[in-house]
Amino acid sequence: MKLNEIRDNEGAHKRFKRIGRGTGSGKGKTAGRGVKGQKARTGHHGMFGFEGGQMPLHMRVPKRGFNNIFARKFAIVNLGQLQHAVENGKIAAGSTVTAASLATQGIVHRSPDGVRLLGKGTLKTQLNLEVAHASGAAIEAVKKLGGSVKVVGVKAKHVTRKDRAPGKRAQRRVDSGKKRDERNAAAQAKRKA
Repeated sequence: MKLNEIRDNEGAHKRFKRIGRGTGSGKGKTAGRGVKGQKARTGHHGMFGFEGGQMPLHMRVPKRGFNNIFARKFAIVNLGQLQHAVENGKIAAGSTVTAASLATQGIVHRSPDGVRLLGKGTLKTQLNLEVAHASGAAIEAVKKLGGSVKVVGVKAKHVTRKDRAPGKRAQRRVDSGKKRDERNAAAQAKRKA
């Protein structure tokens, strides 16, 4: 084999399609774009879900349900899970259990808004719990054993446009208003003097 005999494997290299090089090339004139219209223009990448003006599928299907963006996301812990943790030695009887201690023991994983205590299963040990939310049945079951449930969760206040700090433009308006008032007060004081 010589250097001048080295070739790519068959099919390894494919020549690019030369478009717009005369009508005899087979890809001349409209350069493979068909004729006219939006799809013939550069920059058109298709409109997802567009069905030629027909009502698209995502608008035809019925919509049900509601997703509350302000809903709190709790990590759920049942009484049965706590009893299992006590039996495995992860939680000591009579100790104070918080969201942080449950996370370190691997009983809960993610609790953006804290831990919610529910009454599924049975608890046989006395525990003092500090949770963001608890069901009535769970509180009753814990108190029966001499324990306590402290609900520490407070619902975050919904921030409205009025509660927010003013933007740059609004702040400028406030500042210029103060300066104007000061100038007016100074001018009145000068007139009186």
